[in-house]
Amino acid sequence: MTPPASLAVAEDFYHSPSAQLHQRILVALDSSDHANAAMRSAAELAELVSGPLITGAHVYAAKLHDMRFRQMEGGLPEQFKQEQELERQRDVHDDLITRGLSIITDSYLDQAAAQCDQLGIDFKRCSLEGKNYRELTREANSGAYDLLIMGAMGLGAIQGSRLGTVSKRVARRSAIDTLIIKEADRPIMAGPIVVAVDGSAKAYGGLLTALALAKHWQVPVKVIAAFDPYYHYVAFNRIAGVLSEEAGKVFKFKDQEKLHEEIIDSGLAKIYEGHLIVARSIAGDFGVEIETELLAGKPHDAIEKYVKKVKPSLLLVGKLGIHADDELDIGGNSEHLLENVDCAILLSMREHQPKIDVVSEVTTSWTHEAESRMERVPSFVRNMARMAILRYAQEHGHTVITQRIVEEATAQLMPSHAEQAMGEIVAAYDAGELKHKPTAEDAMRWSSEATALLLTIEDLAVRGNLSMRAEKKARQEKCATVEAGHIKPFLGSESPEASQSSAPSPAQLHWQAAALARLMRVPEGFMRDNCKKTIENHARQNGHAEVTLAVAEEGLKQARGEMEKTMKERDEPAPRAARGGCPFGFGNKATATDGALPWTGEAEELVQGLPAGMSRDMTRNAIVAIAARNGVTEITADLVRQVLDTFKSGSAAAGETMPWDKDARDSLSRAPDMVRGMLIKEVEKWAQHNKLQHVDLATVNTVKQEWQSKGYFHLDPQDPRSGL
Repeated sequence: MTPPASLAVAEDFYHSPSAQLHQRILVALDSSDHANAAMRSAAELAELVSGPLITGAHVYAAKLHDMRFRQMEGGLPEQFKQEQELERQRDVHDDLITRGLSIITDSYLDQAAAQCDQLGIDFKRCSLEGKNYRELTREANSGAYDLLIMGAMGLGAIQGSRLGTVSKRVARRSAIDTLIIKEADRPIMAGPIVVAVDGSAKAYGGLLTALALAKHWQVPVKVIAAFDPYYHYVAFNRIAGVLSEEAGKVFKFKDQEKLHEEIIDSGLAKIYEGHLIVARSIAGDFGVEIETELLAGKPHDAIEKYVKKVKPSLLLVGKLGIHADDELDIGGNSEHLLENVDCAILLSMREHQPKIDVVSEVTTSWTHEAESRMERVPSFVRNMARMAILRYAQEHGHTVITQRIVEEATAQLMPSHAEQAMGEIVAAYDAGELKHKPTAEDAMRWSSEATALLLTIEDLAVRGNLSMRAEKKARQEKCATVEAGHIKPFLGSESPEASQSSAPSPAQLHWQAAALARLMRVPEGFMRDNCKKTIENHARQNGHAEVTLAVAEEGLKQARGEMEKTMKERDEPAPRAARGGCPFGFGNKATATDGALPWTGEAEELVQGLPAGMSRDMTRNAIVAIAARNGVTEITADLVRQVLDTFKSGSAAAGETMPWDKDARDSLSRAPDMVRGMLIKEVEKWAQHNKLQHVDLATVNTVKQEWQSKGYFHLDPQDPRSGL
């Protein structure tokens, strides 16, 4: 079977990094400073490959000048209006313009040819006549070139110019990699190189190019991923702003707010952290070390700020991102970056699919039901969802994706009630119920200082969006009032108020996106809450103004130390009940804090495969407690399998010893096989202790409530393991 083109490209790159470099380069020339810098950049790139060819192109507009001359004929003096004289003047003008522009073009190309001749690089001349952007685009897309290089500005640049109209128009229309030179006096090989990834094939294609360049130039590569955790909150608030009271009840805005926190704050952070993990894997395969950083905020704005801080010589981005459709010529974030960054920018049109996705695409098929299920996913996230499902299927060994697999994969990022909730709001909209009646609960109080800062934003639309972002931040920190610290992160770095540093109060401690993503790897619930408190206490005690990834890791290290201390104390002689305590503690009474004990990825995956809820929590805590008592410092997949096998053998030996009603038995049917026998045993022990003759549904429900409220598994007061 012939591999797809993207896989073949990847295989070529494995054998030779130069395979990802550009061999046929088209350079736009007009003798401007930026065009001359573009020519130098073309030479720098050509020297990295064997048999390169640089083509220099200049576009002149003789027909345009001829048209302008004819338009001016009416204003010529009388002596030039004689027909014979007028024809002579036209011939003279045509000859001067045609020959003159041709001479100018030749001089531009001569200069570039001499430079290539000195370096031993083949050079080809290309003189084009017509509208500059149109002819240059047509030439670039002819199929003869791998890369187009242009200066950001030409001879028509004026003070304050950032990007010329020709460069902007051609960049939008070019079908090949396009490099725009922004700094006329700085080589692109100076480094560092920054790559922005969003999970799209074109972004990963740009990453391969960056790795190849870095390998030759020996410069650092910094890979970033940016996501906006505030956008959907603003959108939810806008929706809520048009809901009637009745529709608001259907929409359940408070539930939607919680839904947003679950999906955006954890789900998107995991997705974009995943892009960086893939990037590190690719770089590792090619023997290139990279730095990665997860950025939070409007993507183009967050990337612009990062570029301004790092000052790279070259930025690589996919020209089209993960949300692109067939009719889009350039992505919104790429367009903003093309306009605003100060360094050279390469818009990547080459594509690369990371190995796991390529294999999935080649070996995995979808059932009709699964494809139909995907049609219900909003179009703007469908590509992202499809990629996540392919990865999930590959990691779990599936070659056919069914509707069940689609639902399992999406459930990891989206709570089960999300689809229902969104369906309800659509139904409410269709019913014409979306007319809002504000209530007192809708408003948040603002401090005078925060209000003053907000009023520095003159654009009312921007002010409205920033106010909702600040309110979300305040709600995250459980503050009833929006303070200055909540609005400052959203004011640009150019704002004098934003640049003033002040130690945040405990309620205002800010988490960077990478630190938040690290915290999301700790199982949710009391485990994550405890770790968050430990990290924030560590940050405040050490005078940190915000929680960075490094601060989060130090806090988790401190939490692990506290756990080890607790484990040592447990090793001391203790009462029989304590020594024989069951590891199945959970809920508020649980004693195992696995947030501080590291898990390998495979171990975490095995536990996540268990049904969500009490059974998974109980099993997780049991694994942690067993690991701690045996002096284990890391929970591995082998340890998880050993514990699960022990549970399975114990549960298989247990069975019903007294009558059970059918609905009582059915209520435990969804429990995993490995624990169902133990659940039956404990329910029967509780029933016998309370002198019941059979087990009905009320008995099972009561026992479940007891487990949840008391936080331990063995309810018989005579059992030495009770009261853990």
